Amino acid sequence: MVWIAGLAAYIVAITQRTSFGVAGVAATERFDATASALSAFAVIQLIVYAGLQIPVGVLADRFGSRVMVAGGAALMAVGQLQLAVATTIPAGVFGRVLVGAGDAMTFISVLRLVPLWFPAAQVPVLSQLTGIVGMGGQLISSIPFAGLLERFGWSVGFLSLAGLGVLAATLAAAAVRSEPPDHPVRGRAPTVRQTGRLIADAFAEPGTRLGLWSHFTVQFPGQVFILAWGYPFLVSAEGVPVERVAVLMTVFVVAGAIGGPIFGRVVALRPRLRSRLVLGVAVAILLAWAAVLLYPGRAPFGLLTVLVIVLAAGGPGSMVGFDFAREYNPPHRLGTANGIVNIGGFTAALVSMYLIGLVLDVLNATGFSGGDLYALDAFRIALCVQGVLIVLGALALLRVRRVLRGRTRSP
Repeated sequence: MVWIAGLAAYIVAITQRTSFGVAGVAATERFDATASALSAFAVIQLIVYAGLQIPVGVLADRFGSRVMVAGGAALMAVGQLQLAVATTIPAGVFGRVLVGAGDAMTFISVLRLVPLWFPAAQVPVLSQLTGIVGMGGQLISSIPFAGLLERFGWSVGFLSLAGLGVLAATLAAAAVRSEPPDHPVRGRAPTVRQTGRLIADAFAEPGTRLGLWSHFTVQFPGQVFILAWGYPFLVSAEGVPVERVAVLMTVFVVAGAIGGPIFGRVVALRPRLRSRLVLGVAVAILLAWAAVLLYPGRAPFGLLTVLVIVLAAGGPGSMVGFDFAREYNPPHRLGTANGIVNIGGFTAALVSMYLIGLVLDVLNATGFSGGDLYALDAFRIALCVQGVLIVLGALALLRVRRVLRGRTRSP
């Protein structure tokens, strides 16, 4: 029940996180926003999310998951309430800042429950399930929330998400327990120097950095697609009807849900394949995007479906990073190590989101887009930014893996 309650809160957090991606076209009209301004909503949200990962990890180690998950859900509810009434870009961005802060408090706090409540042999699979089942929140944002937004408008749609956040906070406060009854009582709060040492020790561990670069390399393409640019790309550039976009978003979630347990099983049985698994996913993402962007004219729906399935594999692929953190760090700094790992993909995502929006604006300003901000040819150029980051992440992963293999042969 503890894990299920935490998982439910994480599903709601994903709903809150991905809601603005569905509302991107409506946001352009409500705030009269350019592509760069629109990307700022997601970028600033992710800056807050990524920037809070290490502090949240330290706080989770100190105060436990219950406080963090319930507090995060409440903070996201306030953020969505703010967004519901916002009519200017600064007011809207402030709402997303609150959502990003609450979201940051959720995942690693829920993930922290798994090794504390379950046997070690079950941890890889359950960690994958935590990440993948949580992605079901995308279905809530892409289907019922999108329907509310279209039928009843901006304010009603985001007020409904605020109410969902209140329910998640109540459930977490009532049902989540940070540790089993026989777990040692947490000690006194660490000093600033001790906290700094905890963070430094976690980052100095090559296994933590291997997890960070694994997460960096394969997690962000799916996040960029879901949180910011997938919806405008599909609807405006590729001409996909809104109802078929909902189908693709559903495929994304289902593919991740199927892939998660498979990846978890492989990691549990063949741990030496972990880094190869991540690199294989990275190559698949590059090839899938190349096929779509190089296709003459608009890509067929079948090819877009393949792209979505491959992007979804980045979710379970990135979860391998947390397995590295768990293996190479002691329990007392696991939350901190998980926070460091979780920074990777979201840092790459925010950089990619911003650069894609910037390239789209530059191409539009120079006349390349022919007056259409979301022209297909403009998107083809802008989305190539992702390939550069994937290659950089893969090279960093290989470098850290060599360091770690000098000490052990496990990854």
